[in-house]
Amino acid sequence: MHKMHKQFIAVSPTDNFPVSADNGPHPKKYRYVRKEGSCNVVFRHVPEEWLLFVTDIFTTLVEIRWRVMFLIFALSYILSWLFFGILYWVIALAHGDTRNVMSEPCMYEVRSFTAAFLFSLETQTTIGYGYRGMSENCMIAIIIVTIQDVISCFIDTFVIGIVVAKMASARKRAQTVGFSNCAVINLRDTYLCLSWRVGDFRRHHLVEGTARAQIVHSTVHATGKMDVTYKDLVIQQSDIILVTPTTVFHRIETGSPLYNMSLVDLRKADFELVVSFTYTDDSSGMLHQSRTSYTPAEILWGHLFQEMIRVSRRHYRVDYTLFNHTAKVLVPEVSAEEYEHKKQWRPSPRHTPRPSPRSSPRPSPRSSRRNSPTSSTCHSPKSQQRSHNEMLLKPPLVTVELVNDSFPEPPDLTSSGDPQHQDRLTLPNDLTDLVM
Repeated sequence: MHKMHKQFIAVSPTDNFPVSADNGPHPKKYRYVRKEGSCNVVFRHVPEEWLLFVTDIFTTLVEIRWRVMFLIFALSYILSWLFFGILYWVIALAHGDTRNVMSEPCMYEVRSFTAAFLFSLETQTTIGYGYRGMSENCMIAIIIVTIQDVISCFIDTFVIGIVVAKMASARKRAQTVGFSNCAVINLRDTYLCLSWRVGDFRRHHLVEGTARAQIVHSTVHATGKMDVTYKDLVIQQSDIILVTPTTVFHRIETGSPLYNMSLVDLRKADFELVVSFTYTDDSSGMLHQSRTSYTPAEILWGHLFQEMIRVSRRHYRVDYTLFNHTAKVLVPEVSAEEYEHKKQWRPSPRHTPRPSPRSSPRPSPRSSRRNSPTSSTCHSPKSQQRSHNEMLLKPPLVTVELVNDSFPEPPDLTSSGDPQHQDRLTLPNDLTDLVM
């Protein structure tokens, strides 16, 4: 009994089970683009890599991590203070300010290395405590102080500019534009469609944006060579003004990479759906791009995104708790190609026109004689079949006569009576349907 508990578990009829491609285990495959949008690619042995980084030093410092940036920020000031402090200490030694206290110094109150370092710090940061200062006795010291002031301005501009550019980079703005955790496949206007949701979480919304999607296939050959192919997906209404969360959808039709793919094929497939949204920020006017990816396991077949927009008297309310919520819907598990083929061969319902009892004319005796089977007119088999069908479509007639109480026996139906006491009524539509 204990072994059976390990082998079998209680399941629900609504549980979803993945369809495996074969009996063997699959090796773990890493994403080409991570969920947060960064590319899972590492470059090795780039020719002249350090030369490229040094040539574009500003972009290199903007792209590095914050802890490295803080280290460079601190070292740029400390090393400059230390470098010019050593120069001031050498000038003080050469001029003899450390040996003769009573002589006129090049720099006041600079008679040790510590004092020279503090003089360099006060000069570059323009603190000015009032004890140390520059005299007119050494021209070389005046030139070095001027050079240090120019370099300090350059360091301030460069470092502060990098910090501001790094804080206002597109990556931080891209984190406020999010995609749904999964993509769904459902019916939309009688077509199978692949859709995902994108939304802006900030109060200041975007000006405009363009959505794009690609199917990325990576194939590893027996020789170890790897090919990466890209196939674009056609997106309906790709230009979006992202004020409220929007569902971006791709119609799976002829020419789509998913046209021949059913539910079982999707579970066996090995690809990655990379989606992006390129947009312009309303507050800064800068161009940004947000990206994410979906694996076949993250594409839910037969699901629909729940509505998250409600209209009140004054506002449109957006409930972001439903941003990733989906609901199951009835969707055929066949491919879009097979579904379109079945739609074309599906018989269309035929509606048989029913004659109205009121508008149908009363048959005259002459017409009845013409349509009688004893008529001498020759009819072809098709015309006979057509006349037979018309007779079946005509509602039956019932003759009703008015009989006085003074005559106990009704008159003969074949005799021509008074037209005032004779009339013909047709059956209602319900009875006509039963007869037909």
